[in-house]
Amino acid sequence: MSALNIDKNNFQQEIMDSDRPVLLDFWAPWCGPCRMVVPIVEEIARERSDVKVGKINVDEQPELAGQFGVMSIPTLVVMKNGKVVTQTSGARPKNAILQMLQGIS
Repeated sequence: MSALNIDKNNFQQEIMDSDRPVLLDFWAPWCGPCRMVVPIVEEIARERSDVKVGKINVDEQPELAGQFGVMSIPTLVVMKNGKVVTQTSGARPKNAILQMLQGIS
């Protein structure tokens, strides 16, 4: 499965009401480090059926970015049961992103 594009219209249903842990990628098309993380996030979405993966374009969804206190991008957020478990900013290698997901499935 590929990463879902999340906006304020589907946020509640796809993220807050998710029965699986969620990995959110806050990004923008003009952001170089974001472009480095996108293929990793897509790969995780295809490989991990136990995790829901979503992408939030901060230019199109500033309210959601503000809700999570996103000050720099990329920002990765792991959520479970509608609550933030961990959050980090900056490009990360795949193993570091997978470590964020460890033990929350």
